[in-house]
Formats: sequence, C-alpha cells, structure tokens
Amino acid sequence: MDKRILITGGTGFVGQALCPALLAKGYSLTVLSRQSDGAVHSLCGRVEALGDLQSLEGHSGFDAVINLAGEGIADKRWSEARKRTLRDSRIALTKNLTGIINTWGKPPEVLVSGSAVGFYGHQGSQPVTEDTPPVDEFTHRMCRDWENAALAVGSEQTRVCLSRTGLVVGPGGGFLKRMLLPFKLGLGGRIGDGQQYMPWVHRDDVVGAIIWMLETPTASGAYNVVSPGPVTNREFTAGLAGTLHRPAVFPVPGPVLKVGLGEMARLLLTGQQALPKKLQDQGFEFRYEQLGAALEDATRY
Repeated sequence: MDKRILITGGTGFVGQALCPALLAKGYSLTVLSRQSDGAVHSLCGRVEALGDLQSLEGHSGFDAVINLAGEGIADKRWSEARKRTLRDSRIALTKNLTGIINTWGKPPEVLVSGSAVGFYGHQGSQPVTEDTPPVDEFTHRMCRDWENAALAVGSEQTRVCLSRTGLVVGPGGGFLKRMLLPFKLGLGGRIGDGQQYMPWVHRDDVVGAIIWMLETPTASGAYNVVSPGPVTNREFTAGLAGTLHRPAVFPVPGPVLKVGLGEMARLLLTGQQALPKKLQDQGFEFRYEQLGAALEDATRY
C-alpha cells in the first residue's frame, strides 16, 4: 500500500496509537505538529514531521486527511479567553485545513475529522444516537461549528466522516490519568449524585473506528465513537475503584465543583447516554464493549 495520509493532532493521546497502527498497515504519514521533529518521531514513529500547514498550499495532494487537533477541553477553567482558545484550536484550524485542501492538485478521498459527543449537550438519561436533537450550550455550538468547518470540504471526490468521540480510556494517558492517583489512594468517589452518564470508549476502539471510516468507502457523516456499554458516573467510579481494589467513598459534591470550575463543571455533572448506533448498524465491531475489561487494560501500567 502506498497511500499518503496527512494527520493533525498525531502526537495526542489517540494519535500516538493511531500512527503506529496506520504505519503497520503500510500507509505513509505526514504529521502536523508544533513539537520538534524529534518529538514527533519519538511519539509517532516513522512519519514525516510538518511544522507549518501553510507549506502545503498548492500541494499535489494526499489520499486522506485525519484531523484530530484540539486543545484539551478540561485542561483549564473556562474563562472567555479559554473558550476562544478551545474554539480556535478546533474550528479555526479546521477552516484553515480545508482551505489548504482546496488548493491541492488532487482532493483527498476522505477527511476523517474529530468531534465529540458534547455535540448533543446535556441529554439526561435518554439514549442518544446520531439522530438525537442537540441541546444548545457551549459544547454543542463548538462541536457544531467544528463539524461544519470539516463538512465544507465534502464533494463527490471527498467524503467526510465526523468522529463524535466520548471519554477515551487507555493506558498511559487520557482523562483517566487524572483520576488514577486519588483512586489509588482510596480517595475517589462519584461526582455529584453520580447519575450522569459517562460516554466512555477505549482508545483501541477509537483507533479502530477511525481506520474503519478511512477504509470503508460507504462511510460518511457523523458517528458516535463510544462504547456500546454506557455507564453512569456512579457505575464508572465503582468500576475503577474495583479494578484498583480500593474503596470509592469520597464523593465530590456538585456545588463544590461549580465553585471550583465554574461553567466547566458541566462537563463532569452532565452527560449523554450516547450509543454507537451507526457504527454498529454498518458492521463495526468493538474490542471493548464492557467497562471492566477496558479499565483492566487502561490501568495495567
């Protein structure tokens, strides 16, 4: 196979697993990153490191593009400036990317672009599929504009797939990394009343879903990239504590989170019972359907 793929966000938690998987399948990769070439090679393997997207203006073209770039949504409290940074790292970058793609001699066959189940906003306990109407709030508006920026490159020559990803668990990183220390110390517990859903997914299944979208000619549009075994926060924290053989008796009250995190507390106090309906209907098979096996793998280091 001699197909060339351009990847943004290749040095992130998902990208670090995706790049080796694509290399093993024979793809040639170019990774856009602000990190040094040496760091990119260390994290991604035998790839071409690219520091400036504008250098690809007028390029002959890539067979596919995978767009995973974006600042960590829970890394800092949501000030107005932080929210602009979150939007720019997704929407502005994607608009720039699609503008560059439109200058290429040959358009890509497919763009797989990141998004998140935050697209739907808070949905309570109802099951959420790709057809569920969203609730208008910050995460929905950000994901909507992010997706629309990617869809702008769609044509008869280029199909666009949108990966509405959940909370990614896996060894060595992701949101779970922040939870491990307090839980290992026996200081973990549910958040708020614990009834909010946590749409989790194992990193291996995110990688598998992206490659499936890349290689399935009929795949297009939005896909919920989440486990088919959704759980509440109470169930998730109990499962993590059980995996680590520790108690989970120190809940974090909702009002305390709101004082400490402001608007960002909604990320932890609300959620979606998101289901991967389109992926399963179209034949994708998950490696990790149940939380227990996923947590066993994610905490093995």
